[in-house]
Amino acid sequence: MNAKLPFALIALAIALCALASVPTPLPLREARSGSSVSAKAGGKTSRRPSRPRPQSDQRIHLLHADELYHNQRIDREAQILVGHVRFRHEGVILTCDSALYYQQSNSFNAFGHVVMNQADTLVLHSDVLFYDGADQLARARYNVVLDHRQTHLYCDSLDYDRLYNLGYFFDGGRLVDDDNTLTSDWGQYSPATREAVFNYNVLLTNLKNDSLVSDTLHYNTATAIARIVGPSNINSGDNHIYSERGTYETRARVAYLLQRSIVQNLGASIEGDSLYYQGDSAISKAYGNVVYIDRDSRNEFRGNYGLYCDSLGYAEAADSAVCIDYSQRDTFYIHADTFKLFTYNIDTDSMWREMRAYNHVRAYRVDIQAVCDSLVFISLDSCMTMYHDPILWQQGQQLLGEEIKAWMNDSTIDSTHVLRQALSVERLDSMSYNQVTGNVMRSYFADGEMRHTVFAGNVLVNYFPFDADSLMIGMIHAEGSLLNLFMERRKVQKIMFDGQAEGCLHPLALIQPSVRYLSNFAWFDYVRPRDKDDIFNWRPKREGSELKASVRHSAPKAKLPKNKGGEKKGVNKLAAMP
Repeated sequence: MNAKLPFALIALAIALCALASVPTPLPLREARSGSSVSAKAGGKTSRRPSRPRPQSDQRIHLLHADELYHNQRIDREAQILVGHVRFRHEGVILTCDSALYYQQSNSFNAFGHVVMNQADTLVLHSDVLFYDGADQLARARYNVVLDHRQTHLYCDSLDYDRLYNLGYFFDGGRLVDDDNTLTSDWGQYSPATREAVFNYNVLLTNLKNDSLVSDTLHYNTATAIARIVGPSNINSGDNHIYSERGTYETRARVAYLLQRSIVQNLGASIEGDSLYYQGDSAISKAYGNVVYIDRDSRNEFRGNYGLYCDSLGYAEAADSAVCIDYSQRDTFYIHADTFKLFTYNIDTDSMWREMRAYNHVRAYRVDIQAVCDSLVFISLDSCMTMYHDPILWQQGQQLLGEEIKAWMNDSTIDSTHVLRQALSVERLDSMSYNQVTGNVMRSYFADGEMRHTVFAGNVLVNYFPFDADSLMIGMIHAEGSLLNLFMERRKVQKIMFDGQAEGCLHPLALIQPSVRYLSNFAWFDYVRPRDKDDIFNWRPKREGSELKASVRHSAPKAKLPKNKGGEKKGVNKLAAMP
């Protein structure tokens, strides 16, 4: 070998030593001093607890070098090694092109194609490496690659602590495994546990086009599970997730999130004390103080349990659930034990939805209130149907029947249809009520107010007219088969019967208690929701006041007369016909 070549290598070594004479990174400084210190790495300050550090008394063994000599002008204490240098220490084999070997301090500085191999499972590559045998610390610099099984860590500066089996990078690094790629300004990796910790500007990406941005993240390369310990944002398809604590299984695309995490999707979001998210099926489940908001429709669901499936357009809410609609001037509140939302013909121009509310339904808006056992709303025809003892109130008016249908127009009532045992009551004072009952009732609205109502089938009326001075005249009792009732400003203006009708006027002083109220009269003001908070307080009707479902009889089946032999007449003739 050319004798002048080692001097060039030594000059390079001295320059590299000068470049590497920066303050020792945090893990090494702590390990050497044994005390808690602060260090700045990449402009960031960090603090780690001190740990006792035993010293190794095992000597570094020089296994081979093409050349070995000493030059006091370069370094009085170092042995200069050139060509195929090979060291061994505590089960580690290190090779390089050249090195400065400090036998007295049991350390060396390695240069050029440095490879540190530990038990054939961990291999560290770099251009320069400084190794301290007493502390079992290796400081790798420039083009550093740490390979451990299927995990690869790339950086420019890495300190590897063999005693605690930890590798630290502090000037930017990138970790790559079979599933994900993670980058950050500072981080550490433990080959023993396969746990990695990343700090500052953390970014996780994968081939599924998922990404996770955070300031602090823990990641296990064996399970591909990321543990969120600070403010983090996950992007998965059209979904965006914000969380400050939880775990994200990157292989299954499943997240378990805590501390008021949020999942957002194209104008909709769901938030809760804890969240479960499945990325492939786009299912989100929320628990505890759940809030689901649809900003496009301007409504939201609240409760202690919520579920949303984006791919199916399905949602449900339960446990103190309430639906809030604020698309109109006044906010509308609906409470039920359970809400379910179904979407049909999803992602097409003919898409429509159906909302179902089950059990103990109570609704409140300043101008209208309602109570029923269950409710269904279909967006296809904007029809809302109330089942099982439904009651509807509008200021001093009450409407009930076995089933009530309401057709909406831009969230305001356009018309209603009461099926079977329809009863409309308007309270005038504590004793006087306008009352109309019939088999069927249809009402038509304008600007949210009832204008025209039609009663059909066994219509009965108790009506209290007023004179020009607004004095009550008496009570009209009438019966007929078809009635038209006209209202203005929520007051009855005119009542007209079509066809034959009978009636009479009872003076106020002569109205008997037996005729003052219709036989099916009921005033359920004690059931009525008083405000938006009262919708959670279920108050049933008093015993015996519930509507009894009307029985609709079918026509009797025709029977053939029997002859003396017990056979039905005409059967043989029918059988004999071709």
